[in-house]
Amino acid sequence: MKAPLSKSGKGASPSRVRISLPPPIFNFTTNNYQVPSMKYQSIKLPEDNLPHKSIIEWWYLNGHLKDERGQSYAFMNCLFKADIRKVNIPFLNKLSFKKNFPSWPYIYFSQAIISNLRSQKIYRDIQPLVLISADSFSRPLLFVNYHNLKSPHIADTLTETRPGQFHLKNKNLDLKLSSQKPPLLEGGKGWIALGRHQSYYYSLTDLSAQGSLTIDSKKVKVKGRVWFDHQWANVPYHKNKWSWFSLQLDNGTDLLCVEYNTGKNKGCLVDLIDKKNRSRHYKKLILTPGQDTWLSPKTKAQYPLSWQIEVPAGKIKLKISASLPNQEIIFGSINYWEGPIKVRGTINNQVVKGVGFMELVGYPSDYNYLFLVGQEINKKIRQRFAAKLNKLKQTL
Repeated sequence: MKAPLSKSGKGASPSRVRISLPPPIFNFTTNNYQVPSMKYQSIKLPEDNLPHKSIIEWWYLNGHLKDERGQSYAFMNCLFKADIRKVNIPFLNKLSFKKNFPSWPYIYFSQAIISNLRSQKIYRDIQPLVLISADSFSRPLLFVNYHNLKSPHIADTLTETRPGQFHLKNKNLDLKLSSQKPPLLEGGKGWIALGRHQSYYYSLTDLSAQGSLTIDSKKVKVKGRVWFDHQWANVPYHKNKWSWFSLQLDNGTDLLCVEYNTGKNKGCLVDLIDKKNRSRHYKKLILTPGQDTWLSPKTKAQYPLSWQIEVPAGKIKLKISASLPNQEIIFGSINYWEGPIKVRGTINNQVVKGVGFMELVGYPSDYNYLFLVGQEINKKIRQRFAAKLNKLKQTL
């Protein structure tokens, strides 16, 4: 997330946020390891944009962009950090890491997706393991440089160039980001509890974006808006279910809502920040899936693509529809839907519309990951063989 800006609005000088948090209330155990409650401290920005000594942490961005011809694109980019000794992700637990591994005891992995909303082409980049450079996280402000094992010469970077301003660069994106609002502290304090799962969580909901996008070997200039989440917790992964939405509306309101289901407990979170930088937090959310669904041919998971969001206390009624159907991401035994959405509805009886992102995790699936990998390898072999055959024909 970006560092906060003062309440005077766009382009204002950065300020710090210090929030006092309550003491821990419990511990719990996983994999015969006693997971310690975090020592709660006030959130300080820009310092807390840096990594923490937690089991799991991620830096997440989504955005909507347009090129000079008005063509629309959407993207998601997320870097994860996990303590391999304590995290409970089956795919990662099967890997063997030694203490001389460069970033021990932490490992990093990344997931990204770009959607061309006109052509409906999707570009996924799922990296089960990335290596960070020796100088990552060595600066006073956030800086991380990482690359995947297949293309070590291509590095992804996320840099806070000054408080409230960032540079995101990967093989497809080169964007300069500037925060237009102070941070939204989820739950009012940047600390949330859904069931027994607790986490630090804050968002920069309105970052102006300017730069370039490269897909299919074509580079275009783009502008747009980006949403940035930063979250960390002493919580090992559990295959729970959640439906998450980040919304950017044309009346200047940015809204986050999520419904979380552990199987035993169900919770929700609703937070918003308006055009005057006022934050509000609500305890009741009515989230209703519509009839529009998409069935994954790979995982057999069925994802609702339309929703109705109601927040009675905020007089909020919104209808959500997915911009594209096939936005599924598969990461080992984990599958989820992540993609751009369109929004319309009312707030305080005033008509609003906008865009956002939706994340659907934990929806029932039935697939064998190794079988899918084998299919993908066979597909690439056939493609390479066909390309070589065509080249041979051209020489005859």
